[in-house]
Amino acid sequence: MPALLTWWKLDVATLAPEAHSDAVEAIGRDLLQRLDEPHRSYHTARHVVEMYAAVEELEREGVVTEREAALAGVAACFHDAVYDPQAPPGANEVDSAALAVRCLMALGLDSQDVEQVRRLVLATERHEAPHDDGLDAAFHDADLWILAAPEERFDEYCAQVRQEYAAVPDAAYAAGRTAVLEPFLRRDTVYATRYGRRVWGERARVNVARELARLSG
Repeated sequence: MPALLTWWKLDVATLAPEAHSDAVEAIGRDLLQRLDEPHRSYHTARHVVEMYAAVEELEREGVVTEREAALAGVAACFHDAVYDPQAPPGANEVDSAALAVRCLMALGLDSQDVEQVRRLVLATERHEAPHDDGLDAAFHDADLWILAAPEERFDEYCAQVRQEYAAVPDAAYAAGRTAVLEPFLRRDTVYATRYGRRVWGERARVNVARELARLSG
């Protein structure tokens, strides 16, 4: 997906303008190759592109600054860089964060920016964020934008996740997926930012409820 490589380069240029272009290109292409692995159906470049679109929407609404949006974009590129559906809980996030640290330090990003990206990547395991605007909340909401996607896209996402876990028997998958989705409906709100709560929240609840009904059927 050429657009994603372009956005990656622009974000790195914002955060580390002295980074060597060849290194930026090489790391970006490695990330794209990872996102194109055959065992992925949902956790692909398309998911990252959708996160970029959500971050851009939040930036337009003043939830994040231009620089914070660049940090969110870089974190989005790394947050599923290591993805094995059979890995123990949290292992993919830990390994993806470690990869981000290695790559971003090599590119010369400021250590505080590297730490911020690391924290954002690790936070995607639990999807918990304070109910406030700002980078952490915006990244949380961008990763979960898919829950508020139009019905056709949301249903496609559900099918893609099932495909990634095709080796899991139906009953076990239904139980595990229900355990992931149900907590979103028990929260006061799915989203952390004020914009996400206002614009995406109700649609997400409707989508998640529909998927839970399918899983219990």
